Amino acid sequence: MTHLLIRLLGPFEVVLEGQPATGFRSDKARALLAYLCVEAATPHRRERLAGLLWPDLPEQAARTNLRHALANVRQVIGDQQATPPFLIVTRQTIQFDSESDAWVDALAFLDALEATERPIPQLEEATAWYRGEFLEGFSLPDGSLFEEWLLLQRERFQRLALDALDRLARGYTMQGHFQRALDCAYRQAELDPLRESAHRQLMRLLAYAGRTSEAVSQYETCRRLLDEELGVEPSEETTQLYEQIRDGKLERLPGAPPRPSEREHRPLGECPYRGLAAFREADAPFFFGREDFTARLAKAVQQQPMVVVVVGSSGSGKSSTVFA
Repeated sequence: MTHLLIRLLGPFEVVLEGQPATGFRSDKARALLAYLCVEAATPHRRERLAGLLWPDLPEQAARTNLRHALANVRQVIGDQQATPPFLIVTRQTIQFDSESDAWVDALAFLDALEATERPIPQLEEATAWYRGEFLEGFSLPDGSLFEEWLLLQRERFQRLALDALDRLARGYTMQGHFQRALDCAYRQAELDPLRESAHRQLMRLLAYAGRTSEAVSQYETCRRLLDEELGVEPSEETTQLYEQIRDGKLERLPGAPPRPSEREHRPLGECPYRGLAAFREADAPFFFGREDFTARLAKAVQQQPMVVVVVGSSGSGKSSTVFA
């Protein structure tokens, strides 16, 4: 059975039986296939497709071009050899058969997000399929109607991807997987640098991880981008979050890693290697039997040249000589 793979989320790509399909004769043929895939729910009349792709041509000429483009598409994807065919073609209409042996990333993406319950594995799959904007780098300068449709689809799929990443980040956060949550938040900010909610999510997650300076820096990045691109200041919600983080008043999240200042010193005696244990000047009485060594060290540093190298295995007391 013929297998067809079509990727539209990112650069246009068609793979037939594991091999790239490169026989498209024009961008109009690629645009026709992409449109039929995304709008697979209904059959499309030929005159409408012709007007969509060749809006400036007389109807007869546009329909002739459509016929040639359709023949090229069917040849490239092996439509006539597939059972059932990938395209349902009649004298009046053309429709992509979503029940055929073809996989389209855009349709799989939408199916994954349409479910009422969206478990984390499902969201992970959907966001992985979103490689980039819809038909990235593709355009039809002489197809204004198709360009309008293309713009709407790009905005639609990006919005869905951003919402899925936001849900995924919140799900990871609830499970205590803060690095995974951070990765999702960073990807949101990359896809839409002006998305304030993504910057707030980054600020919270960085603060939860004890990376306060990075959280504050993220606010400054958000503020700069909004000022340069839109000429506005961050929202009150974003500014209040920044002030809470800056002042150390952000409520701790259960399961978040402790801030560096909250980590306790390792008790002496817990580590078998003294050089690896944390110690303070108050712990100096624990170190004894070094009088002869420290006397020789003091004498050595008083001589010329004043360069002394202390060599010893780990835990032998090199660092603790400061308390002698």
